[in-house]
Amino acid sequence: MFQGLGDRLQTALDGLRGRGRLSEADVKAALREVRIALLEADVNLAVARDFTKRVQEKAVGSEVLMSLRPEQRVISIVHDELIETLGGKTEQPSLKNDRNIWLLMGLQGAGKTTTAGKLAYKYKAQGRRPLLIAADTQRPAAREQLRVLGHKINVPVLEVEDDERPHRTRERLEAHLREDFRDLIIVDTAGRLQIDDDLMDALADLHTALEPSEGILVVDAMTGQQALEVARTFDTRVGVSGLIMSKLDGDARGGAALSAKSVTGKPIYFAGISEKLDGIEPFHPDRIAGRILGMGDMLTLIEKAKVLEGEEEEESRNLTDFSLQDMLTQMRRIRQMGSFSDILKMVPGVGRMLPAGAEIDEREIGRVEAIISSMTEAERYKPRILNASRRKRIAAGSGTTVQDVNRLMKNYEQMKKMIKQLGRGSRRGGFGTGFR
Repeated sequence: MFQGLGDRLQTALDGLRGRGRLSEADVKAALREVRIALLEADVNLAVARDFTKRVQEKAVGSEVLMSLRPEQRVISIVHDELIETLGGKTEQPSLKNDRNIWLLMGLQGAGKTTTAGKLAYKYKAQGRRPLLIAADTQRPAAREQLRVLGHKINVPVLEVEDDERPHRTRERLEAHLREDFRDLIIVDTAGRLQIDDDLMDALADLHTALEPSEGILVVDAMTGQQALEVARTFDTRVGVSGLIMSKLDGDARGGAALSAKSVTGKPIYFAGISEKLDGIEPFHPDRIAGRILGMGDMLTLIEKAKVLEGEEEEESRNLTDFSLQDMLTQMRRIRQMGSFSDILKMVPGVGRMLPAGAEIDEREIGRVEAIISSMTEAERYKPRILNASRRKRIAAGSGTTVQDVNRLMKNYEQMKKMIKQLGRGSRRGGFGTGFR
């Protein structure tokens, strides 16, 4: 979502690089381009104006302009102000050791039901005991959708009945908790295509009856500035403690996410990054700012890798024994972290090296996987036995060509050689390999 904005901001700031010394006019010219980039990304006008004003006030001082690397100081100021605009520090919903009730609100189509399932899945993995409440009696099949999600992640679902009053829902919840205690109750409420009095009255009544610890508004990031007006209305009528920006993996311009904290005064708790159950992550303003400015996001990449660490086998095996099976295993683990293109963009500097809109052909990765999967166990662990007849058989079995098999083997030998060199460097105390 932030790709277009990031490209424009980086281009505007690139004009400051390599000049040695900057004048006030240089900074103002660059910031004019920054402001245009923000407005074109659908950032709120007042937010864009205040952002560039704050940067200019900090960047045109003599201490900055006369410093040894003034362009780096200016870019650092832009980075810091971008973090503040996105919300400053990372904030998460409150979680007590006892009962927690989170009321999810939003317009129809914002992704509340899917988000409820994602949150239950996320916190169950962290040791919580979630319960889902299907309180959307307006949208057809909403309760069934949540029931299916609950079954998929093995989380119970309490379904609100048609015309059930809020106090009755509270009584049924209390009865359920006496039989099966749960410490995180996530309530999926009804939405409308637009805000109306009936929606707000029903939500307010439910809010009063359940007394939630968090009133979380799910906002469709694709709706742009309109989403922020919706947020203010929900906060006034019901009460909002934080936001979840859904569909942040879409192709909208990102203005809603950039403007949300400044316009609503509410933090963004989470970002929806895919339709998958694990497609939700905490909203880290500093990491988002780093991605926008092309500085990468190594912390998120490391966290994704750590999730998979527990699945690793044979950790003590010698690196020099790196086989085709190891190559296949590592590729599959990386694919679990997301697309190869997205992973590369998290590495500092790499995002700028990739052409605009460039994507790695995931089909090529699939071909490699098919080739290795068509080998026998002996061939995967002892590639030296792959003679011409074996390679021909593997190509036929994987639906590829002998040339494809030969190319894979060449890449494998290069990778194995690199890993050996890294291993020697590690033994000399130079650096760690990063491989297991």
